[in-house]
Amino acid sequence: MQTSLIKQQVTRKRRAMRVRSAITGSVQKPRMCVVKSNKHIQVQLIDDENGRTLASISTQSKELKKGECCKRNKASAKILGEKIAGQAKNLGIERVVFDRGPFKYHGILAELADAARAGGLQF
Repeated sequence: MQTSLIKQQVTRKRRAMRVRSAITGSVQKPRMCVVKSNKHIQVQLIDDENGRTLASISTQSKELKKGECCKRNKASAKILGEKIAGQAKNLGIERVVFDRGPFKYHGILAELADAARAGGLQF
């Protein structure tokens, strides 16, 4: 049991390092970082050159916490993708670099990315 858990953790960290080794964000093209926990989803636009978070949205946000979008599912991911695209448009950002971290690109992440693309972001 312990060895399988350790193997999963090592595989996850390797995948995250492999994905993030070639990704950096700037003011013109920030990094869109997605974090999934067991209950929530968080999305941030990060400028790595200055070390600043330009925009962020989460299922724990006040505006989303009251509705049905306070859980980790595809419907919440779609709304988060639309909201982060709107925040990026307000900041004048059209292009981002998608950082999926240690997560595989399917399901919730694919839904979030498609909604962000539909909202006007290019990546």
